[in-house]
Amino acid sequence: MIDCRALKKVYLSGTPREVVAVHDLSFAVKRGEVFGLLGPNGAGKTSTLRMVATILKPTDGECFIDGVSSTADPESARRKMGYLSGETRLYERLTPREIVTYFGRFFDVPVEVVDQRREKLFGLFGMEAFADRPCGELSTGMKQMVSLARALIHDPPVLVLDEPTRGLDVFVARRVLESIRRFAEEGRAVLFSTHIMAEVEKVCSRVAIIHRGRILTDGAVADIITKSGRANFEDAFFALVEAHDAQMA
Repeated sequence: MIDCRALKKVYLSGTPREVVAVHDLSFAVKRGEVFGLLGPNGAGKTSTLRMVATILKPTDGECFIDGVSSTADPESARRKMGYLSGETRLYERLTPREIVTYFGRFFDVPVEVVDQRREKLFGLFGMEAFADRPCGELSTGMKQMVSLARALIHDPPVLVLDEPTRGLDVFVARRVLESIRRFAEEGRAVLFSTHIMAEVEKVCSRVAIIHRGRILTDGAVADIITKSGRANFEDAFFALVEAHDAQMA
């Protein structure tokens, strides 16, 4: 469902300040799978997800969303995915009901279908109590629920989630992670970026550890631990990152 081939992103290309944020990144995410991108801040996770979501154009390489090239046909690719980040903003004067309805109609979902899906999503995320309050009056956690509903209203087969629990309290973060598992169980392909190892262990079918714009390893959490020769996933993660830094020194 997501097929990324040799993605590369260079900022300020050809200038003395040129930065290569992503180097030759390739990975694939299947239907019914949560694929995690784990790495420290500045590792290239957000640049990668923004290329997948068509927000950034790759300097090189290509990504396919359910068979559609996100560079050759970005509009069609967008219709097949829902995108969410911890920095997603809402129209503060509109209510959750108005925002989710608007985005459903934006994706040409029939009115009666929008109404059915919206009410189902509001029930799933416990949004009924604040569905008609202006978003400017909502808490961070409430706003994140609205953003999730907005990303799902057109029933996309692919979800791209960039640190969706950032800034959330532990109770709301737990609900978001439970929802991510449910999305995969419903048959969606989920690409999930985080720097929190416990989240990876909780929801991901597979994970890629990314550092300095490169994938150091990928696979199931248990397999990465075994290959590293460490006792747990946290130790495996730090060992891989430190070994890569030592090679680059």
